[in-house]
Amino acid sequence: MTSATDAVVDHAHVVADAVTFAYGEQVVLDAVDLVVSAGDRVGLVGENGAGKTTLLRLLAGDLVPLSGTVRRAGTLAVVEQELDEPAGTTVGDLVDRALAAVRQASTELEDAIAGFDHATGDLARLTAAMGRYEQLAAWDADRRVDEALARFGAPRDRDRPLERLSVGERYRVRLACRVGERADVLLLDEPTNHLDAAGIDYLTARLREWPGAVVIVTHDRQLLDDVMTAILDLDPSMDGRPALYGATRYADYRFAKDQMLRRWRARHRAERKRAAQLAERLDAAYEGLSDEWRPPKGSQKHRRGTRARIHVKAADRLVERLEAQAVEVPVPPLALAFPDLPSLPRAVPGDRGGGGPLVELRAPRVDGGPGGRPRLDLPGRRVEIPPCSRLLVTGPNGSGKSTLLAALAGTVALDRGSRTVAPGVRLGVLAQEGPTEHAEPPDGTPSPSAFDAYARHALDLLAAGRLDPEQLVPVAALGLLTEEDLDRPLRELSVGQRRRFDLACALLAAPHVLVLDEPTNHLSVGLVDELTQALRATSAAVVVATHDRRMRADLADWPELTLG
Repeated sequence: MTSATDAVVDHAHVVADAVTFAYGEQVVLDAVDLVVSAGDRVGLVGENGAGKTTLLRLLAGDLVPLSGTVRRAGTLAVVEQELDEPAGTTVGDLVDRALAAVRQASTELEDAIAGFDHATGDLARLTAAMGRYEQLAAWDADRRVDEALARFGAPRDRDRPLERLSVGERYRVRLACRVGERADVLLLDEPTNHLDAAGIDYLTARLREWPGAVVIVTHDRQLLDDVMTAILDLDPSMDGRPALYGATRYADYRFAKDQMLRRWRARHRAERKRAAQLAERLDAAYEGLSDEWRPPKGSQKHRRGTRARIHVKAADRLVERLEAQAVEVPVPPLALAFPDLPSLPRAVPGDRGGGGPLVELRAPRVDGGPGGRPRLDLPGRRVEIPPCSRLLVTGPNGSGKSTLLAALAGTVALDRGSRTVAPGVRLGVLAQEGPTEHAEPPDGTPSPSAFDAYARHALDLLAAGRLDPEQLVPVAALGLLTEEDLDRPLRELSVGQRRRFDLACALLAAPHVLVLDEPTNHLSVGLVDELTQALRATSAAVVVATHDRRMRADLADWPELTLG
């Protein structure tokens, strides 16, 4: 027997039918199909700029497709990466907005009960109101939101203005509100970026029991394993179409995609080789027209013209045959080409090369934390980064991981303790807010291209004495951004593409020490796999702070510093 609650949930779905969308002349999505019903949890993956966030906004109704249609049934909740709220908006405002549908369901049930007459009452209305109330578990909504705020490590003070919160805190507030809301259709954009391990575990449990339809843009490979019932990869395949993978294990998806990429690259190489052979044979054939053997002058005067015509026809037939055999295969996607980073700086005159650490912190303390507490305090501790070493920094949100990495990088001043850097050592730093955040000019002024911004960053490093011109890493050689992306203004790049740009800036100076704060944030799952392998193999010293469970598992053999 189907309950009223089941009837409400069963109608929850979102459908994209041949959806196409473009920004100007750049087509981002081309005739994409997707059907997500109640109980489905679909992960959207793909390279940065493939259109994941765009598709999510189309499903939410924030964007209108150029062609195709989007249909939704049931209530909708969306958590985007960026939040644009009016000044003065508080935590309580977000909570009240998220629970508006719950309040309405409670009011409708109260009205239906109050106006119901057992003899002539509208039983269908009462049943629907009860079903909606039960489906939303409206009696428990406030407790759910408060629990989610606590479990995600978000502020619970309703009067706190959002502008006084960090980017991560604002995201966690929105996520908690939407999880507590229990909408029919839930759309999330990179929900684990700002969560620690405990918060991710809580989110995973809530998503696995979600009764409605769920679509999630994510780079979190463990979340794909733990939650998704299907994976839609928006990267084009050989036929130019996105692929829907029913396999719910990330390893199965990666294996299938890697096999496809190997076939694609082999076909592309074969076509390029065939095209080169065609060009060589045509050149030789037509060049032969001028070198063709000719009979002695004055004899068989028509033979030269006949031989020339035969030669041209033979060359034309060759063209037709080879072109008929050729298969148009698009250029395969970029692959990360991680540079060969040095392990030690060049010898500095007067330096005896004592073999000590490249960077060292002693008893570091940084003040300015919430409630007058220090952001970082490690009394009596020494953090050393020797050549070629590895260090994995873990801990819950607020434990000081980002502050520790900033102290190692020298981007935050110590209120106690000391920082020492060996002569000639170069550091590459990927912070949670990278060079992209500071390369953007004020609104209303032209945004520099990614290539120009990279060149400006190189000049700034050179002026600061932190770059050896002979060891500069060209951005075009990294396989992080296409030439077309490098020519585009930074402002037009997606969040993921800007994160790729920030990673390129961290590698620009061929650093001896890489300091990476949440390096998987906003990067595609494929690039995260490639980056993890590169970090394990590089000769440079590497320090990584991450909440990414799969990356922590992949780096489990590294020395670990746990804060908090």
